[in-house]
Amino acid sequence: MSTPDIQPWSRIEFEQQLRAMGKRYHIHHPFNLRMNAGACSPAQIRGWIANRFYYQFIIPKKDAAILSNCDDRATRRLWIARILDHDGYDDYQGDAQGGMEAWTQLGEAAGIARAELWSLQHVVPAVRFACDAYVDFARRSPWQEAVCSSLTEMFAPQIHKDRLAGWPSQYPWVEEQGLTYFRTRIPLAQRDVEHGLAVTLAYFTTRAQQEHALGILKFKLDILWAMLDAIDKAYPA
Repeated sequence: MSTPDIQPWSRIEFEQQLRAMGKRYHIHHPFNLRMNAGACSPAQIRGWIANRFYYQFIIPKKDAAILSNCDDRATRRLWIARILDHDGYDDYQGDAQGGMEAWTQLGEAAGIARAELWSLQHVVPAVRFACDAYVDFARRSPWQEAVCSSLTEMFAPQIHKDRLAGWPSQYPWVEEQGLTYFRTRIPLAQRDVEHGLAVTLAYFTTRAQQEHALGILKFKLDILWAMLDAIDKAYPA
């Protein structure tokens, strides 16, 4: 337990503490390790894609919930881009198609029909529960805390790079054009982290607040880990 007389971390120290939470990221989950080693079956890959799609499905709702609580105009102007990143914008073609469309193309490249993916019929209850809990957190929390929870994006670029490096040879039956999602998310994650960190470092200034921020980030990391626990159980080797 922290006490009021404990000095807060400096901004540099606080950021180091946040980044150190990467040891809990689901890149280290046994299912992800097997997937990156090329050891998953087609059924497991398709099961992962279908269930992870539900996470893509709720992200715009989560971001809209943050906007609904946010009274800072500058933050709203920046944060709305995240909704468009997933839902798409302009003519919805090419880079403007959005993350949900890119993930749909991943599903199709792996043999999952668009209608089948969007029906959510393969989403297991624990994955749905975890994702819905994340949306509920964003609705009920101060917007700065919900922003802090998004900082799992700090750890995302490497997991995307791993898939881009390994999947073409490990899972050649997945058409390579389906990997667009992983490629496009790398620069977007880096952009989002810059803004999310700025909000978090400015808002959580006492030691108690900083430790609370670590707890928020752990909560989000636990959601991602729990999703893979559920997928791992639903699609055994």
